Amino acid sequence: MKNIMGLSSMELVKHGLIALLIIVLISSGSCSKDKNQANEDVLGEFNAKCIKHEGIERTYGVYLPNNFNKGNATPMVLALHGGGGTGSRFEIDVSDGSLTAAAESRGMVIVTPDGIDKRWNDGRTEHFGNDRMYDDVGFIAALIDRMVEDYGVDPNGVYATGISNGGLMSFRLALDLSNKITAIAPVTAQISKAVESKVPDLPVSLILVNGVEDPLVPYDGGCINNFFDEDDCRGEVLSTDESIVKFLGFNKCATPGETEAIIDQVPNDGTSVEITNYKSCEDGTEVVLVKVTGGGHTWPGGAQYLPDRVVGKLSKEINASEMILDFFLNHSRN
Repeated sequence: MKNIMGLSSMELVKHGLIALLIIVLISSGSCSKDKNQANEDVLGEFNAKCIKHEGIERTYGVYLPNNFNKGNATPMVLALHGGGGTGSRFEIDVSDGSLTAAAESRGMVIVTPDGIDKRWNDGRTEHFGNDRMYDDVGFIAALIDRMVEDYGVDPNGVYATGISNGGLMSFRLALDLSNKITAIAPVTAQISKAVESKVPDLPVSLILVNGVEDPLVPYDGGCINNFFDEDDCRGEVLSTDESIVKFLGFNKCATPGETEAIIDQVPNDGTSVEITNYKSCEDGTEVVLVKVTGGGHTWPGGAQYLPDRVVGKLSKEINASEMILDFFLNHSRN
């Protein structure tokens, strides 16, 4: 006997089982929370994860050092990719493996989130056009809460770094999530003019690593340039010095700072490094400028991910990953 769809009872059972299997497969691939996920992760490598925010599945990777123990309050670093990048490619395309190496030796967790359509909502509208601007601040806030709950990371030791669009996003996180972010380390980035009026609720330590010859995010401020169209202004940023001054004000730092002698240990890389440190700041915070003379839109000690005629020179004078993580470890919110 067949029903109105022309299917027999046996066929209905068969189709029902197929439908149930499809539902199970969809559910298993969703971001439903797995309470035991921290116990099932592989130490010493990235583990792919996802979380729902605004009804959208957001993806990220979690690197747990080999000495990771959920019972310990482990410091955590958010590493934010640049525009056109992904979290899973950060180590390959940006730091050339130096970030995880530094995290492993220091016992730190690294989290590499993915921006939707390979970009972050750092406050600028120009790089979105008519596309939707997603709530990336809310996504990162939810992600931090998830990491604290599931992995026992130290809520007083949550840090953010990033390159380019990811660096601008780390500035925005310091301004909008100062209750969750203890320190930031933008690379090749400044404060966007779109968010320059924001003031953080709490002081946030800053180490800023910028190349003076950056062809995309100008060291002295102005329009962010397009890789392929020099007439395309992707929003404006403050100068490097103006961004530093902003944080000196936020953190109530005494001035002037102390400037170290120029580092030029690798003469043939075409770069040198000068470091200015402002230590006398509120609540033990600190502001540091790492000025890479001759450096481009690159991560010092990392990868020359595009030819220097496009992104400028890669400095080998310092290992930015080690410098950044050491800076982070020196700052924990009371």
